Amino acid sequence: MANFFPRWSNLLPLQIAVCLGTAVGGIALAFAYYATPKAQVVGYQPAQPIPFSHKIHVDQLGLDCRYCHSFAEVSGHSNVPSGNTCWNCHQHVQRDSPKLAPLHKSMDVNYPGYDGKPIEWVRVHKAPDYVYFNHSAHLARGISCQSCHGDVNKMEVVYQAESHSMGWCLDCHNAPEKHLRPLEEVYNFKYDAEKYLAANPTYQDGKRLKTQEEFGLLIKDMFHVHPKTSCSTCHH
Repeated sequence: MANFFPRWSNLLPLQIAVCLGTAVGGIALAFAYYATPKAQVVGYQPAQPIPFSHKIHVDQLGLDCRYCHSFAEVSGHSNVPSGNTCWNCHQHVQRDSPKLAPLHKSMDVNYPGYDGKPIEWVRVHKAPDYVYFNHSAHLARGISCQSCHGDVNKMEVVYQAESHSMGWCLDCHNAPEKHLRPLEEVYNFKYDAEKYLAANPTYQDGKRLKTQEEFGLLIKDMFHVHPKTSCSTCHH
């Protein structure tokens, strides 16, 4: 009997299997990347009711983080500023700016449309409910706001600069010396370890320290920083 199928058809099942395998592999790789916190939340930049510029307030005016985020240094949780915090300055400064209308509506009883309602800031950074993170514990051992939140001092609109994923946290817990600073420099966004060491010569075992990691290891020993990496550290 004549062969109805050409010789090349013998390879067809293999070709189909290779195509299907490639497609499935591509889908799996795409999902593995785009479903991660890095892809989902890095760059998240919601519009706020008042276009607060950290670049102006922090970089130009030198406002300390703790003036607005007053809980961060003493509590497990940070906070967004209340209307009173903003009103302390803006009842006198830039009073006529239309951008501050929501603040006047919240705080100024003489303002048309005053309702006294709190400003509804949109939260940018939020850890899952099953994750425990203590702000004060990190700040008290030399971890700067900058390590977790990026160069906030340069942001016109705040966005999430880091993934805050479990792997990202573990990277720091495994090598905290990459981020540790002297306590007086924790809130300094212009801090540079090499410049600091050049101006403040520091030695360990007779060797002058010159890099962030060398200095970080010294601070790690001084502060007895031994970050835990077990699941129970963050998942209580």
